[in-house]
Amino acid sequence: MPDHHENSSSPLRAVYVNCTLKPSPQLSHTEGLMETSADILRAEGVEVDLIRAVDHPIAPGVQPDMRELGFPDDAWPDLYPRVLDADILVLGTPLWLGEKSSVCSRVVERLYALSGELNAKDQSIFYGKVGGIVVTGNEDGIKHAGMNLTYSLQHLGYIVGPQIDAGWVGEAGPGPSYLDEGSGGPENDFTRRNVRIMSWNLMHVARLLREVGGLPAVGNTRT
Repeated sequence: MPDHHENSSSPLRAVYVNCTLKPSPQLSHTEGLMETSADILRAEGVEVDLIRAVDHPIAPGVQPDMRELGFPDDAWPDLYPRVLDADILVLGTPLWLGEKSSVCSRVVERLYALSGELNAKDQSIFYGKVGGIVVTGNEDGIKHAGMNLTYSLQHLGYIVGPQIDAGWVGEAGPGPSYLDEGSGGPENDFTRRNVRIMSWNLMHVARLLREVGGLPAVGNTRT
């Protein structure tokens, strides 16, 4: 696959992985907030790819290709090249019982399966890439899910820059979700500000890494 990190003239690429529990074409409030961020990136010339994980039979496991271990329909081998081809990864999740979704946990596990793969500098394949997080729901837990996912992304090798998470939650308990009429979500000043800051910081850090050729391979190679 082409290495966009080695070609400074190519546009930045971002992949948004929506970990909603709702298959297409059901309305995803998480996708609604992710699209707000994606539109900011598109306006700045970033190529955007959107994956709704639940639409694909992603098998459980921590190997890159679980078809070799008894899951013949595993879709991850066809999806992960799209993740590796991107300079920016944004994970989006709804909240359930205050936690990220089960779909998001599975995506993180399959990302972890790739962490043993190496780039041309003998570093983790995710070195030089930037991670971000979007969270939605109608219960508390944005910061809890954000802490969990920022740890996961940096542990895999992603760069976690300043203020790279954004979210919206309505009142605790049953009530309108982000895109529902009258929710106030799309108009919420705090959320709009955080999405803007997150989106620009993702681009700033990705461009800085592009300019310097990623992280130096001093002291952090595997061999």
